[in-house]
Amino acid sequence: MNTEIEIKRFENPDDVLDMKEHGGIAIVKMADGTTGMRAIFEPGWTWEVDEKPLLGSPEACPMAHTGYCIFGKLVVRMIASGIETRIGPGDFFEIPPGHDAYVDGNDRVELILFAPPEHRH
Repeated sequence: MNTEIEIKRFENPDDVLDMKEHGGIAIVKMADGTTGMRAIFEPGWTWEVDEKPLLGSPEACPMAHTGYCIFGKLVVRMIASGIETRIGPGDFFEIPPGHDAYVDGNDRVELILFAPPEHRH
């Protein structure tokens, strides 16, 4: 068992998904495999245009997300049902696989996402 405290910072990530002018995701990986992500999506960001190509163009986002919204409004749509859910500041959320999303409005969206060791991005 590890007895030392591990600290990582999003300013010095282990990996980055760069979405150019529409934002990006800074990814930090802890020694046990737990992953933390800081997602910044600028106004105009959509999963379809900005993230889907980086993931190999699946029909929908294949990952589950557990996270917290710091700023902005994100609309997440479940592909199978078409149901849209708005996520805003202060919301702690769990999104199942099979969704897409877009920034709602003129403010950037900032999210912190958490994934257990078995998660793959």
